[in-house]
Amino acid sequence: LQDFGEDDSLYITKVTTIHMGNFTCHAYGYEELYQTHVLQVNVPPVIRVYPETQAQEPGVSASLRCHAEGIPNPRITWLKNGIDIMPKLSKQLTLLANGSELHISSVRYEDTGAYTCIAKNEVGVDEDISSLFIEDSARKTRLSVGNMFYVFSDDGITVLQPNECEIRRHIRPEERIFTSYEEICPGVEGEGTQSCLWASAVNVRDKYIYVTQPKQNRIVIIDIQSQKAIQSLDVDPLPTKLHYDKSHDQVWVLSWGDMRKSSPTLQVIPEASAGEDQHVIRTPFEGVDDFFIPPTNLIINHVRFGFVFNKSKSAVHKIDLETVTHIKTINFQNYSCVPQTMAYTHLGGYFFVQCRRNRSVAASPQLVIDSVTDAVIGPNGDVSGTPYISPDGRYLVSADEDSGRIKVQALTVRGEIKLIYDLQTNIHVSDLTFQPSFTEGNQYYVYATSHLQTDVLFVELSTGKMNVLKNLKDPITSKDWPWSKYNRIMKDSGLFGQYLITPAKDSLFVINGRQNTLRCEVSGIRRGNTVVWVGEV
Repeated sequence: LQDFGEDDSLYITKVTTIHMGNFTCHAYGYEELYQTHVLQVNVPPVIRVYPETQAQEPGVSASLRCHAEGIPNPRITWLKNGIDIMPKLSKQLTLLANGSELHISSVRYEDTGAYTCIAKNEVGVDEDISSLFIEDSARKTRLSVGNMFYVFSDDGITVLQPNECEIRRHIRPEERIFTSYEEICPGVEGEGTQSCLWASAVNVRDKYIYVTQPKQNRIVIIDIQSQKAIQSLDVDPLPTKLHYDKSHDQVWVLSWGDMRKSSPTLQVIPEASAGEDQHVIRTPFEGVDDFFIPPTNLIINHVRFGFVFNKSKSAVHKIDLETVTHIKTINFQNYSCVPQTMAYTHLGGYFFVQCRRNRSVAASPQLVIDSVTDAVIGPNGDVSGTPYISPDGRYLVSADEDSGRIKVQALTVRGEIKLIYDLQTNIHVSDLTFQPSFTEGNQYYVYATSHLQTDVLFVELSTGKMNVLKNLKDPITSKDWPWSKYNRIMKDSGLFGQYLITPAKDSLFVINGRQNTLRCEVSGIRRGNTVVWVGEV
């Protein structure tokens, strides 16, 4: 990336957001002589609109949404058929959340049109169109298969439409896989009712869902369009974790070998979105305890490197995702840190590593790695616990499961990491996710579940205000969920979704993230702790 020219200058051939921050040059042999340059990286806006097109009947309300990211934060304006709508704003036509939502309270025929969202900042502009049609019979005849939660439970697969809390399809354990004609969840002799056991599932481009069956040593591929299981793939014994690497269209599979994790392996399924005749490739990595692949977002849409960590080793191994090879090892011996989980923000290009607890001492602080130099910068202040990064990379939320402390840090456009809230809760967090705010642009709510308690916590990130949704029944016990520490997941519904889902032992709760209220409980779903959101299909 960098090249020291003849003139002692530092050249960065392709600047991205990972380079923002302080660069310091020292005079050789005179360490106290130095000069610091602050590099701020501006990014032109990138936007997404939702929906691209919609049909509504006269008299109902309609929303057109526009999500914009860029540095500095873009300003959003709207045109209707090429004409600025600002003069037309009224009780009937309003802009919410800094312009990210255009709301029409009661649509009329003349509201039909092409609505253009324009996002501008100092370095660029982006635009896209959301079309609205007002028709007498806009009721959809064809039932959609998108905008649903797919829930994998003991009883099979439940396809849930959260808006109406309606079960659209239930795929039973005895239904058959299309290509092999095997049962989806084979019966066991001596057991009366057939039941399923799932561990991990991923959405592949809203075309397929790959899901692991640890006891069957296989992956089942669900075709979303037909809502059927189309193929099963044999993998190494006890597959417990999947990750879809969008940049290379491949699914990574971690298998334990046995319940003691004595012979773990990492495998890769290439061309995952092709869906036909899939095959599995072995990787050369031995003794893998876990792996981490950074997520993509609107600004960074290609990820080249991932990390694997080995059991009880104070290091992470950087791997090339394309060639599936080891590049280098980053050591944490000086910090006596055995990595447990990682998170990444493209703002400044930092990795945050949670260290495994020693029985004897209090939780050790997270470590920060700089992705430009692969150097360990040091501890993240006194912040410990599991790191979670907001989808835009601007917030780091760290949840310490033991103490209930939740610390919120912001990443500034100068690549600094600043503590903004230190929240004391009595929720021992199992899982946590980010819900985009409906009242402020570029803001989030955090929703967190508990390992043991029945409450769900939500925090407004712009103010630090906390609230609790009470009595969402008991979570699945850790004994009944050996596959990960997330024994009660919290699943959001993507960039424009307003519903979240979290399982109890024998039911599912749907939360309305727009109103921060409980939407409904769907009973009769046991151990539904593997959930995938499927957007527009």
